[in-house]
Amino acid sequence: MKKISILSLLILFTISACNSLDEDPKAFIAANNFYKTTDDAEAAVIAIHNAMNSGTHTLYNRLIQISTEMATDDYEAGPRARNAHVRALSNLTHDASNDRMLELWRQSYDGINRANVAIDNISNNPALSSQKDKDLVNEAKFLRAVLYFNIVRWFGNVPLVLHETKSLTTEALNVTNTPEAEVYAQIERDLLDAQALPVQQQINGRPTAGAAKSILSKVYLTQKKWQLAAEKSKEVINSGLYDLFENYADVFNVATKNGKEHIYSAQFKGLSNWNGNMLASSSAPTSVPGIAGDHADALHTAGGLFESFAENDDRKYITFAVEFVSPTDGKTYTTIPHFNKYFDSTTPASPGQSSKNTPIIRFAEVLLIYAEAANEYQNAPSTAAYEAIDRVRERAGIPLLSEIAPALSKDDFREAIFEERRKELVFEYQRWFDLARRGPDYFVTKLKAAGKTNAQPKHIHFPIPQRELDLNRNLEQNPDWK
Repeated sequence: MKKISILSLLILFTISACNSLDEDPKAFIAANNFYKTTDDAEAAVIAIHNAMNSGTHTLYNRLIQISTEMATDDYEAGPRARNAHVRALSNLTHDASNDRMLELWRQSYDGINRANVAIDNISNNPALSSQKDKDLVNEAKFLRAVLYFNIVRWFGNVPLVLHETKSLTTEALNVTNTPEAEVYAQIERDLLDAQALPVQQQINGRPTAGAAKSILSKVYLTQKKWQLAAEKSKEVINSGLYDLFENYADVFNVATKNGKEHIYSAQFKGLSNWNGNMLASSSAPTSVPGIAGDHADALHTAGGLFESFAENDDRKYITFAVEFVSPTDGKTYTTIPHFNKYFDSTTPASPGQSSKNTPIIRFAEVLLIYAEAANEYQNAPSTAAYEAIDRVRERAGIPLLSEIAPALSKDDFREAIFEERRKELVFEYQRWFDLARRGPDYFVTKLKAAGKTNAQPKHIHFPIPQRELDLNRNLEQNPDWK
């Protein structure tokens, strides 16, 4: 009898034969009928998406926020954050026993294993050779690359597993750490392959060639491969497929989701058999009658983020809300600033049923990637770099950088880019990654300036979960955390 992993069995018995990320499951596929048709291959790839954001507290449905962003200068555990492990992350007193670290690791490798199963079984089946089947393989590679890109930035040297685990032997299960450079090289290979995906805007959250190129430009940027990052992001900019919404609010409106600015997004559809965006509930107030918010994700006020926005910055009161109208009594209640990008006014009694998507990468970020990479590559901000950041600032309604600071040095332009990223991408799973990639000195300086005095150089990574180390003696703890 052929051996098959527990994960494979899980996938075979739980994924649905659906063709769109926001369809209801229609049927269950028995293992002995699996991988016979393109529909089966489609279901296997949908299972990877489901591992990333189907259900509450999955990777792209709040887990990254409570596990990663809490440990920055912009966020903190709110008054109703009940988990002691989340509060430890907020205070930077977390360690290898933290259950959020375990969830990041477990859910990431769950998705990676699902991707490996799909890639192996579709690629090796002669009956699955249509263009659609090839696209599904490249979609699985894209998703595997996104998952590895996250986990290598969080944990450093992580196991690189690229094929389905078919044996439960010690040799098969006890994998070893892989150097970061090798993990990044595989991420690049997967994304280069994924560039063969259809050249179109995303439909129902499915990745495209533009998504692969955009994420790849960010992978290059993170590794300080400045020229490659500039060239790849410029390729996306010049493609003509994407543009900024004229109104910043449209980035987060239900009616305009998956529009011209959205390159790749986590999909949500509340009040259905799909799932709502939990970020809306975790950031909503608890003091307004009729709004059943949780306020577990809070603004770290000492970080100065809210005050850093000019009053005429159109992003300020889209990103934050300081007034809410009660659906119960019609009165307007003034509150402290609450994150507001995902609050859906049609579901106030159940904010977690928000249908607003969370961008994973959007055109505004590609413009900022280009501006940063070009500045580093050319050792000074070029006219094109200024033009890229100014497109973002012009949409926000604030003065162009080229007008108020036309002759910045390379270092000063870099800081301007990071400040623009901070404001443009609030509550979009970006701040920790940005701080960490600047290195330990920058990370510690920023956090201590914001009053998070427990910050240490080791915090640019997370500790590999102790449970994984206990189960697998071949794994080694991140050197920063030994």
